Amino acid sequence: MRETIIIKNAAILTDSMASLIARGYLKIVGGRICEIGDMSVIPQSEDAVIINGDGKLAMPGLINSHNHCAMTLFRGLADDLELVTWLQEHIFPAEAAHVKEEMVYWCSQLAAAEMLLSGTTTVADGYFLSNSAARACRDAGLRAVVGHGIIDFPAPGVPDPTRNVATVERFIDSWVGRDPLITPAVFAHSPYTCSPATLVAAKKLACDRGVRFFIHLAESKHETDMLLDARSTSPVRHLNALGLLDSGTVCVHNVWLDDEDLDILEATGAAVVTCPQSNLKLASGVARVAEMIDRGITVGLGTDGCASNNNLDMFREMDMLAKIQKLQSFEATALPARQALTCATAAGADLLDLEGIGGLVVGNRADIILVELKAPHLTPFYNADLLVYSTKGSDVATVIVDGKIVVRDRKIITFDLETTCSKVKELALDLMEIQQSKAS
Repeated sequence: MRETIIIKNAAILTDSMASLIARGYLKIVGGRICEIGDMSVIPQSEDAVIINGDGKLAMPGLINSHNHCAMTLFRGLADDLELVTWLQEHIFPAEAAHVKEEMVYWCSQLAAAEMLLSGTTTVADGYFLSNSAARACRDAGLRAVVGHGIIDFPAPGVPDPTRNVATVERFIDSWVGRDPLITPAVFAHSPYTCSPATLVAAKKLACDRGVRFFIHLAESKHETDMLLDARSTSPVRHLNALGLLDSGTVCVHNVWLDDEDLDILEATGAAVVTCPQSNLKLASGVARVAEMIDRGITVGLGTDGCASNNNLDMFREMDMLAKIQKLQSFEATALPARQALTCATAAGADLLDLEGIGGLVVGNRADIILVELKAPHLTPFYNADLLVYSTKGSDVATVIVDGKIVVRDRKIITFDLETTCSKVKELALDLMEIQQSKAS
């Protein structure tokens, strides 16, 4: 049985575009929000867990729509490199040598801790050995859409590439309906690591099982030249020619799109996830996010993995998203703070097809964070714009996921974080020993 929880005396932001409730309460019963109101009408409940929100803001939990959680192990391993060199000379070899079940579990749990402590309550993950990633998120109390990776090369857990789609099929079938926090998905890595036949089979699997189909797309300026058996003249047109773009497809990055590509995304209903910090660090470019949103394309926000960011703080990501869109267009109004907040909440819920999250509404799942407003950099707090331009993940005091308290007073209470950090440090020592022996 989930506890009844009442948050009282808090400022409340029900969604990104709403006005603040200056001093109100939320009541949570059975994992769902059942009441929201002003403190003048707060209900009495003797058996409820009371959270005093004085000096805090209650808001929807943030949604990280693209991450590779297990890549916390590679944080800082190969910085200041362009995308192809970074992938082919550093990340792919490191993954081949070090990605195992134990690594995916502990490194994904470390990512879950970082996200929960900074206000993320839902993540879309894409990696390999995804049973371990799903278990790590579940054990941490983090809601997750877990996409199992597909590539046309030997991969962790899939040494025979001809079994890539079948492996993901087994993963999906083992998790569908098994846990309320975990939703399985298909993650086809990219059109330069998957043949047209593989992409079509992966998309068919996603459609047959009613799950999301994720793919990296148009991240690099030279990606068109790398397509396997190109069917058209851009990555977007390649996927469209294969019949893969529809409302169940989530395209990640989308930095190098021309007007025709945007027309196709708009017409097909495919969603987009932008990862501004990663795109800047790898010098990939700046996605035309403001234009996409103006066209009605659903755009979510993601951090990407720690190896290319190196941080999983979604407040930091929102700030960067809003600012680079202004700089790209030289228009200060190009992408307002509230729109960046929408990308990290309601839009993320929409593109992940997760009903009942992304906003504080009676009947919704109780994915709620409390932000401490007493810090100097949040004083005075006039409106929600400051959540984007001044708030840090470290300002998050309490996190509730699916009606369960998972962070209290800035501490994870669902698992022993010290043990997790110790396990990841042991894995990192092994990685460095192997790297050093190769270098010598």
